[in-house]
Amino acid sequence: MYMEAGSITRTRRNILRTTLLGTAAVAAPAVIPSSAMGFAGFTAPSNRITFGMIGFGRMMRGHFNTMLNRDNVQILAVCDVHTNRREKARDQVNGKYGNTDCACYNEHEKIMERDDIDACFVVTPDHWHVPISLDAVRSGKDVYVEKPMSLTIREGRILADAVRRHGAILQVGSQQRSDAFFGKAVEMVRNGWIGKVHTVYAKLGQFPDGKVLPEQPIPEGFDYDRWLGSTPWYPYNAERVKGDYGGGWRSYWEYGSRKNGDWGAHHYDIIQFALGMDHSGPDFFFPKGYDDSGCQGYTYKNGPTVYRDFPKRTFGSMIEFYGDKGSIGVGRGGDLQSVPKELKNKPLAPSDTHLSALESHHDNFLNAIKTRRRTIADVEIGHRTATICHLSAISERLNRTIKWDPESEEIIGDSQASKWMDRPRRAPYTL
Repeated sequence: MYMEAGSITRTRRNILRTTLLGTAAVAAPAVIPSSAMGFAGFTAPSNRITFGMIGFGRMMRGHFNTMLNRDNVQILAVCDVHTNRREKARDQVNGKYGNTDCACYNEHEKIMERDDIDACFVVTPDHWHVPISLDAVRSGKDVYVEKPMSLTIREGRILADAVRRHGAILQVGSQQRSDAFFGKAVEMVRNGWIGKVHTVYAKLGQFPDGKVLPEQPIPEGFDYDRWLGSTPWYPYNAERVKGDYGGGWRSYWEYGSRKNGDWGAHHYDIIQFALGMDHSGPDFFFPKGYDDSGCQGYTYKNGPTVYRDFPKRTFGSMIEFYGDKGSIGVGRGGDLQSVPKELKNKPLAPSDTHLSALESHHDNFLNAIKTRRRTIADVEIGHRTATICHLSAISERLNRTIKWDPESEEIIGDSQASKWMDRPRRAPYTL
């Protein structure tokens, strides 16, 4: 897809650039708009990153509006299984650009067939993350995929290997990595400011249990079979497909790992980052009732124990780290606390490890497409974090401990639990 690292030099863009310059030379004094040449604050079309946007639920809103308002990006196609959602998005794109060129698809495969599209945003329910992302990288496209990156451990490894094999760029939507306060907390831990970390608390909360739902008529213009994709068939009900942050499809095991895969994908990711475990992970997972904490959790070999939703936290933060020399609480909205109190205001020394992001999560992705450098939430990082989500979910569902080998990526001594490392896929929606 890319002819050289560090620039976007696809053939179609070279043709466009040659055509523009050739026309100017032969047909002078024809006027080429300044916007086409990149003057007057505009980005030339040949330097714009072209996108297909897939999945227009709630999570897409921020991504879509941000990309639509960037002059170095052009959206060429939108895709959703809801006719009205994709048509509304198409009309918004065309209204913004003042043209009628934005394509509108029910099937994501049609985006993958186009060689004029550089990258995709995959913002669907969890069970579609890997199938669409895998199709994208195999077709030579880069990917921004929402968290958690995968539905199962096995498919996460398949995607991670495919990204490396095809030389693709992938960014997981774990945007806390690009937040200054989470970055500072990670630096404080990694530089040993609170000593050896022995305990970590992560606040996830609960989704309501998914209920057996009565069948309802499938709304006109909604491709329910494709929405289900590889997951088991159930009669349509609006509650099952609802993209509600408080429930909906997130309440059902068929489509994800519930809270372990929702907030867990954010907070476990920061814990991995802070502990320097981005390419490894814990080796033991336990359900509620395993110890006197009353919590589910996991432990790292020769490292700390992570407790989910521990009730007696010092700071009340989303994530809290406890070491033998102090503690840190960090969360969204600028929440950064410490004991000792002055620790959070301590500047990093030049000799300290500097990890805070210097750009936004979107900027990091777009710049990686140009430079071919890996993103801050690269595919292997996303896979390792999602693995923790899935193993926590397996422990929760089976209500027993799980031993895990992060090097071989295998569950140890439990054949029943090992079956959950992947799931059967409903035809024809296979990988």
